[in-house]
Amino acid sequence: MDAVADRDFLVEFLATAAMIAMHLSRVAEDLILWVSQPFGFISLPDEFCTGSSLMPNKKNPDALELVRGKTGRVYGNLVALLTTLKALPMTYNRDMQEDKQPVFDSADTVSACLGIMAALLPRVTFRAARLAQALSDDFLCATDWAEQLVRRGVAFRDAHEAVGRAVALAEQRGCGLRALPLPDLRAICPTFDRGILRVTNAAASVAAKRSAGSTQPRMVAQELRRWRSVLATRRKNED
Repeated sequence: MDAVADRDFLVEFLATAAMIAMHLSRVAEDLILWVSQPFGFISLPDEFCTGSSLMPNKKNPDALELVRGKTGRVYGNLVALLTTLKALPMTYNRDMQEDKQPVFDSADTVSACLGIMAALLPRVTFRAARLAQALSDDFLCATDWAEQLVRRGVAFRDAHEAVGRAVALAEQRGCGLRALPLPDLRAICPTFDRGILRVTNAAASVAAKRSAGSTQPRMVAQELRRWRSVLATRRKNED
C-alpha cells in the first residue's frame, strides 16, 4: 500500500518549493520597493528590467515582479496535488497521474526563479547617498536611547516612557533628538548623559549592538563567514 498509494514525497517537494518561492518573493518585493521612486535605495541592471510603454522615465523591475508573481503558481501546484489526493481510497487510483504536471511545473518554475535571483543579486547597486539621507532622521535612534538607559540601570518601561517624552519634546520644538539640551533631557530622566547623546545616527546604532546575530558590523561579518563555511562544506559533500 505504501509503495503504490504514497505521494507524500511529492507533496513534501511541492511544500518545500512553495517555501522557497515565498522567500524569493519576499526578497523580490524588498528590491521592488527599494528601486521605486519613494525610496530610490538601489539601481538594477537594465537586462533585468524593461521600459514603460507610457512613461519614458520609468524602468520596470520585470524580472523581480515575475518572480513575485510566480509564487502564487507554485502555491497553486501544492494545493492542486493535495486536493487531488484528499479523497482517494487506498491504494492506486488513476487520479494520481495528475501528480506530474504540478511537480514538474514547480520544479521548472522555482529553478528558473532561483537562477534569475542568483544572477541579479550580485549586480544590485546600492545608492549610498540616498540611503544616508533616509537614515539621517535621528528619531530612528529613539530605541537605542531607551536601551542605553536600560544599560545604566533604568527599567525598560521607565526608559521607554522617558525617551517617548523626549521625542514629544523634540516634536513640540520642531527639532531632532540630538538638538535637545542635556539639562532638558535630565529633567525628564536624570540618567541621561553625554554617552547616550553620542548614539545619534545609524552607524552608532548598529555599532552599539553586541549580541550574536545582531546588526553590529563585526557580528554581520562573523555570520557571513559562518554561512560561507557551511555552504562550502555542503558543496564539498555533494561533490
